[in-house]
Amino acid sequence: MPESRSINQNPMPDVLPNFRNLGVVLRIMLIANGFGVLIALALADSLADIWQRMLHGSAFLQPVLLSNLLFLYAASGRLASMAYSRGVGTVLVIVAVLAWIAAKFGGELLGLADEFDLWRRIVLSVFVAMFVLAYFRLRAQSLSPAISGARLQALQTRIRPHFLFNSINAVLGIVRSEPKRAEAALEDMADLFRMAMSDNRELVALQQEVELSRRYLALEQLRLGERIKVDWQIQDMPGDALIPPLMLQPLLENAVYHGIEPMQEGGEIVIRVYRNGKELHLDVYNPRPTQGLHHNGNKMALLNIRERLALQFDLEAKYSVETGAGYYRVHIMIPYIKESA
Repeated sequence: MPESRSINQNPMPDVLPNFRNLGVVLRIMLIANGFGVLIALALADSLADIWQRMLHGSAFLQPVLLSNLLFLYAASGRLASMAYSRGVGTVLVIVAVLAWIAAKFGGELLGLADEFDLWRRIVLSVFVAMFVLAYFRLRAQSLSPAISGARLQALQTRIRPHFLFNSINAVLGIVRSEPKRAEAALEDMADLFRMAMSDNRELVALQQEVELSRRYLALEQLRLGERIKVDWQIQDMPGDALIPPLMLQPLLENAVYHGIEPMQEGGEIVIRVYRNGKELHLDVYNPRPTQGLHHNGNKMALLNIRERLALQFDLEAKYSVETGAGYYRVHIMIPYIKESA
């Protein structure tokens, strides 16, 4: 029997930041310019001298910073495949070389006093790069338990007793009249829980998440019958896409629990998954009661998804909710990440 491990026992390895991530780029720019301001404040002789030193330092900082960001953006794929220590060394070499080029060939424009001033700026650039890498490493280590905890919370939230009990009761209701259908429902239930419990990877195949969601909806259709209709619009879904686990099914559970169940006549859930350039979009639409009683849940599953998207993709993920007269729609956009060959 394989050893059982909890999600929190599987920490994320040290990896370089994704230099193509907008949040990473903005943080690097803030840190680098913050160092520039601190140096200007430290060297200035007076308040009037601060502005001049900031302008003078910026003439060197901005070209070096932008050239490094462009170079690291282009080399991000290669850097991601390296071991962490080798990747750090490569980044520091890139920073040093680009700083040397800027100082060597722009020395007259920058007003470098001598050779010592040239090497001082190169060393300072490497120091700032080391600080940035250390910051992102500490940030990743601090967020690792949060990501794992949020994922575990999503798992515990979605496998709720009411769903389990309702599914069992639905199967018991047809076990004599429709034994084959009951058997298929039990297989769906077993596969649903097996898939939910077995995979704790950082990203999973989109097709697998869709299959998980189909099995969930099949069980709900067994219970709700003709009250629930489902429209899968996945003809434009990329087959090689990867997404965070436990992303789509909680949205569908929320749609069933808050949209279909309170309505006597039921309704239709529309799921649309498609790619637009470098973006992957997930869209879930469901009816919403306009009057009478309806479930007032705490929306824990949706808040959990928001949290995991922010932790996983930073500023590159978007989550929006649109409500109107009789409908509720959740739209998620994440970067399109391909499954490795």
